[in-house]
Amino acid sequence: MPVNVFFAAGPEHWPDYRIPLQNALAATGVDAVLADRAEDPAAVDYIVYSPGGIIADFTPFTRCKAVLNLWAGVEKIVGNATLTQPLCRMVDPAMTESMVEWVVGHALRHHLGMDRDIRSPAPHWDQISPPIARERPVAMLGMGALGQACAQALAALNFPVTGWSRTAKEVPGIPCLHGEAGLEAVLRQAQIVVTLLPRTAETENLLDARRLGWLPRGAFIINPGRGPLIDDDALLAALDAGQIAHATLDVFRVEPLPPDHSFWAHSGVTVTPHVAASTKPVTAAGVVAENIRRAEAGEPLLYLVDRARGY
Repeated sequence: MPVNVFFAAGPEHWPDYRIPLQNALAATGVDAVLADRAEDPAAVDYIVYSPGGIIADFTPFTRCKAVLNLWAGVEKIVGNATLTQPLCRMVDPAMTESMVEWVVGHALRHHLGMDRDIRSPAPHWDQISPPIARERPVAMLGMGALGQACAQALAALNFPVTGWSRTAKEVPGIPCLHGEAGLEAVLRQAQIVVTLLPRTAETENLLDARRLGWLPRGAFIINPGRGPLIDDDALLAALDAGQIAHATLDVFRVEPLPPDHSFWAHSGVTVTPHVAASTKPVTAAGVVAENIRRAEAGEPLLYLVDRARGY
C-alpha cells in the first residue's frame, strides 16, 4: 500500500517541488503518492510543510508519522499545540553551500575594506592596507550545520575562528566555547561576528548593548541567522558611537523590512533581503525523501527537532 505524502508548503511552492519530490521518492524505492491537497487528512502519512503553508491545525492528521519542514528554522511551528507528530527541520546541502558563500563573501568584504573603494563618490587614493586574515579574529555564534560549515570555510582562509553555542560542541579544527562566560571570551577578541543561531527565548536579543560593548571597537557584525538575535536599538546606538563599524544584515524582526526602518538610511548598515541561503528544491527533496524512507524502514529520522530546545 503506498504512503500518502501531503505537500502543505503552499501552492506557490508546489510547481517547484512536485517533480523533484516525485523523482526523489522514486529513487529511494518508497511507493508513495504525492499530492498538494488532502481530501482525507486521516489518510495522510507524511506532511511536507513550510511556515505560511496551508496547515495551522495538525489535529485531523491522526495517521501522520512526521512533519517535514522545508526551511531550516522551525520557530513558527515548534510551539503549535496541535502539532504532536515528530517534526524535522531542513538541513539542505545546497543551502549550506549558499550560506557559506554569502558569509565568506561579506566577511572578506569587511576584512578587505572593499566598501571604502566601491562606495567612494569622488576620486581618492587612500592606500590603506588591511591586515591579513590570520590577524582578524572571527566569532561564529551558532555551531549547528550552517555555523560549522561557515566557520571551517573561514578557517581555511586563515581567519582565526572561534565558535560559540549555548551547549558544548566539538568541531574539528575550530575551538568552541559555550555558556555566558564563553560568549564574553569569544566576543572580547572578535573583529568580525557572524550570527547563525536559531531563534529561541534564550537567543532573542543575544547581542544587546552590554554584549556589543564587549567587542573591540570597530568590529563588524554579519547576521544571516535570525533578526531577533540582535537588539535593533542597541545596534544602532553602537553604530552611532563607533563601537560597531558596520553591520550587514540579511534577516529582520519584520520582513520585508519596513520602508521607514532606520536600517535603510544608516550608512553603517547593509541590508540584504533574506537571500543568504534558501532551500533548493532538488536537494531538499532528497532530504525529505530520505526521511520518509527512514521512517518506513523503522530507522531514526534525520534532523529531528528537540521541542524543549526549540530547534
